[in-house]
Amino acid sequence: MVSKDIALGLCFLIQTGFGALGNSFLLGLYTIIFLIGSRLRPIDFILIHLAFVNDLVLLSKGIPQTMAAFGLNNFLDDIGCKLVFYIHRVARDLSLTTTCLLSTSQAIIISPKSSRWIKFKARVPKYIVQCCFLCWTLHMLTNSIILIHMKGPKGSKNITEIKTFIYCSATVFPSTNIALYVFIMSLPDIVYVGIMVWTNGYMVLLLYRHHQRVLYLHGRNQIPKDCPENRATQTILLLVNMFVSFYSLNSILSLLIYFGNPPSWLVHTSVFLAGCFPSFSPFILIISDSQVLKYSLALWGKIKSLPQYNPDTI
Repeated sequence: MVSKDIALGLCFLIQTGFGALGNSFLLGLYTIIFLIGSRLRPIDFILIHLAFVNDLVLLSKGIPQTMAAFGLNNFLDDIGCKLVFYIHRVARDLSLTTTCLLSTSQAIIISPKSSRWIKFKARVPKYIVQCCFLCWTLHMLTNSIILIHMKGPKGSKNITEIKTFIYCSATVFPSTNIALYVFIMSLPDIVYVGIMVWTNGYMVLLLYRHHQRVLYLHGRNQIPKDCPENRATQTILLLVNMFVSFYSLNSILSLLIYFGNPPSWLVHTSVFLAGCFPSFSPFILIISDSQVLKYSLALWGKIKSLPQYNPDTI
């Protein structure tokens, strides 16, 4: 095994391990806080769902890619390849739609009372769970085609139209239909990314107007601290911008892989970029979102208030 393969395997291992640890911490924290009866923001339920699907993205792609980077290319059969790629694709699409839902919901929440979004403010908390279930149903159905076309690394020897993904392969459409297929499959993603860019611009404009209003009312030498709602908006803006950046780079490489005969390093790079947002996003939330610190302190306070074990009382 060459040193390049070892370096790739270690990169995927570190990315998957730390990302899964961060997402699992957030998922466990929000779940425990919810179970002990503390009040969560409507946006927190979206963050719980985002942490869960990001864990799925990392584990379904990071573990197989790590094994492939270490030279284990034939560890999955046809069924294994179908399940791994299907779970990853569904989780990846759910990460996209959940991030879009996060951006749109926060834009509605911080919109002024005089805007056209005011009638949706009270409805946002009511329909978050329904939207998540709808996204699951939609993406599980639309990605079922993967269960037909994905094959194991040895299951496609007699098929002329195949595409190799290091440890798995897939039958592809005839060349005349590839462009149409890619366009149809990419159209929803383009719409979601467009919505995120639009809501991001809207939230930036609202924050800028709020900042100008604060400067006007308090003067430049007496600027109060931003309210928690504005800090949460800034965190979401950072998350969405990071998602769009990594997603765009990954999409470009994915197109090169699909339409060409890429070297293995290009496939590894594409997968690594796809895992960057799920790996970094929990730590951005932990560092930037004051509510996460508040929930952590609340949980620690609950733990400290529990009766301490004393062996002398037995």
